[in-house]
Amino acid sequence: MSGPVLAVTVGDPVGIGPEIVARTLAEFSGDDSHHGIAVGDLGVMRRAVKALGLDIEVREVRSWDTEPAGEGVIDVYDIAVLGSVLPEWGVVDARAGRAAITSIEVATKAALAGQVSGIVTGPINKEAIWAAGSEHLGHTEMLGALTGVSQQDTMFVVRNTLVPGHHLKIFFATRHLSLRKALDKINRSGQLESIKRAGTALRVFGTTNPRLAVAAINPHGGENGAFGDEEIVHLAPACADARALGMDVSGPIPADSVFHHGLTGRYDGILSQYHDQGHIAAKTFDFDGTISVTVGVPILRTSVDHGTAFDIAGTGRADHGTMKSAYLAGVEYSPFVDAIRAEYQP
Repeated sequence: MSGPVLAVTVGDPVGIGPEIVARTLAEFSGDDSHHGIAVGDLGVMRRAVKALGLDIEVREVRSWDTEPAGEGVIDVYDIAVLGSVLPEWGVVDARAGRAAITSIEVATKAALAGQVSGIVTGPINKEAIWAAGSEHLGHTEMLGALTGVSQQDTMFVVRNTLVPGHHLKIFFATRHLSLRKALDKINRSGQLESIKRAGTALRVFGTTNPRLAVAAINPHGGENGAFGDEEIVHLAPACADARALGMDVSGPIPADSVFHHGLTGRYDGILSQYHDQGHIAAKTFDFDGTISVTVGVPILRTSVDHGTAFDIAGTGRADHGTMKSAYLAGVEYSPFVDAIRAEYQP
């Protein structure tokens, strides 16, 4: 087919991933301008369809270039890890963790080989993948190892902003660290590197002259050192260094206002200083319209930005809004695959 083919991993098979993947692919099953193929155990997807009460056929495919069957059919690339005895819904399970890892490995291999345009990932459970033997903190680090790159970044995309057509992109100077450790990690040189990587990602994903804002750490941006000096010692000098390199960088700007400015179109991207600073802003504004993109790896990867929701897994109550947004982002960003590969090839 002429449109993009996306490998859609189901995430942890006993979480809500299979259900939200099934709903998303079922919704687009009649659209032949793109083809989403679920990556997971065939039995898991059939169980999810049954739990949802969907009147849809689950078809096994053995090749990524299989033509879509049309409305009423979703395709599954069977990883054949779990067999006929499936783990219980909503319970941390090493077998489920192994299946989640395998689906990521299979999809990433296909993307690296150019067999699919990109991958869209469902939520995994970190405890389950660790029980299965993974040493990675999460998806992003796993993708780095699979693609052979040492530096990966998360780019949040808020697709529904206050300006139609403007998709705000949020980056993170630190990710999976305690707040205390994250603040200890902030320094001028590291901040400059984060700014430069964010600027590169904005260009790779289609922004010609990116405008980046840097979020402050302390209340009111530190009030000239009264509430902390990170802005004076590290952030402002790093912003000046970036401007000296010709980058359009503003900041540091107090975090209680910078995200609003981004949502209204003043900035194309914002560098958040720690995990929750950017996550809370994006998810509070639009949970379903915010998706995650991994940058720094030579493949296109979009993802939901939420967890496995074990408490409602298997009930059919999971909202597939974020998975739908992640899938549509994968379709939208598929024209940038060559630029992604060229920029981030190790």
